[in-house]
Amino acid sequence: MGLLSSSVSVTRYKVNGRIQNPVIETITSGLKKNVIQDVDGEDANTVVGWTDFDDPFQPKFESSSLIVGPYLIFSMRMDKKSIPAKVVQKNFAIESAKRLAKNLKTFLSRNEKKEIKDQVIRTLTLRIPATPNVYDAIWSHEQESVWLFTHQKTACEAFETLFFKSFNLSLIRYFPFTMADLLCGLEAVQRDTLSRLTPTRFAG
Repeated sequence: MGLLSSSVSVTRYKVNGRIQNPVIETITSGLKKNVIQDVDGEDANTVVGWTDFDDPFQPKFESSSLIVGPYLIFSMRMDKKSIPAKVVQKNFAIESAKRLAKNLKTFLSRNEKKEIKDQVIRTLTLRIPATPNVYDAIWSHEQESVWLFTHQKTACEAFETLFFKSFNLSLIRYFPFTMADLLCGLEAVQRDTLSRLTPTRFAG
């Protein structure tokens, strides 16, 4: 579900700090240093990195696609390899039978079974292609705001980590408490009262 979808989910953040000048060059450099890497043919299960909004599978980070008015538009891509359990089970059974026949044995020890399973998973991980997931983002460096077009917990946490790694800036996720604290100009007494509030249950 991306920026141009007919329906979207949005997580809004406040950027805690200011990007160094020159702004566009600094942001572009951070994106390029942490561009998504291809894990097809590798034994890694998951990889996360930045990519182009216009061309998420061949990122170039050109200004023509990155800058839209006062905003910067780019995407985070998370590639993950997922091996079905039954595929692992099938290949484990085949390799176990080969090991028994080769060693003229009738059973395998626990360590041997673990060794075979680990080898099967490594082999399959090298062969299986990664499934890409793309999450669009908009950054207004003037307003110190970022919009990430997803609510998925794993994606949000990966985005926050990657953003800090790339720009040395932390993100504060907006929800009712943080919005009241950051946007309402509370005085010290009001902020103290806010910190003591607890959620109300509306269902028995």
